[in-house]
Amino acid sequence: MRITRHEVITEDELLYRLQRTRLKGHGQLMIYEEAQLTLARRTHPLSLFPAQRYILRDDLDRILELHEAFRQQGVNIFSLDGGILFWMKDPENPDTEIGPIPLTPPVVEISREPDGRELPLINDGMHRVYAAMRLESLINVVMVHNVPGEFPYYAYALPNGWSDVQELTELPEGFVKKSYRDPENYKSLFRDFNEVFPGVQKQRPRSNPGHLRP
Repeated sequence: MRITRHEVITEDELLYRLQRTRLKGHGQLMIYEEAQLTLARRTHPLSLFPAQRYILRDDLDRILELHEAFRQQGVNIFSLDGGILFWMKDPENPDTEIGPIPLTPPVVEISREPDGRELPLINDGMHRVYAAMRLESLINVVMVHNVPGEFPYYAYALPNGWSDVQELTELPEGFVKKSYRDPENYKSLFRDFNEVFPGVQKQRPRSNPGHLRP
């Protein structure tokens, strides 16, 4: 991977844009409009709770490669004080540049779980958090407090935390990615970060059983 150039997204711009994140359903409500967003620096990955049951090795390798490419330029992608837009050489056509590609800190919501606990739940950036954990690195995250209780994150925290997360080469057919709060309409509570940072949220392959597919 060859990073050709990058531009910094300031902390203020990062938080300003994320505050305008909308839901997929419920009239595309601006879910964080009244929430409190802060940049939580030097967060330990093990203090964060996953909702997703898998890590895809190709995506993990891409994050680790990206970390190394930026490290050579003096940038630690786990310590971003805002975000980055970057461009890179197309590996299939070295004369072509790909970008801009957004890279932001993971988004973590304080989530109320069925047992009454309020947990810092990874909403976006699972692979980045996992990569930081693999490298024994602390990581900056955007922490979101005071999300409207009637519009919680669309999945629950895994019962056994990181012990329930599997590394996979691909998603097997019928693999249930998360424990959904509303299995019949879980996508309605999906936070659409691609609307504020186009391309930041990767579309994962489908695997859920038919009755769970949107």
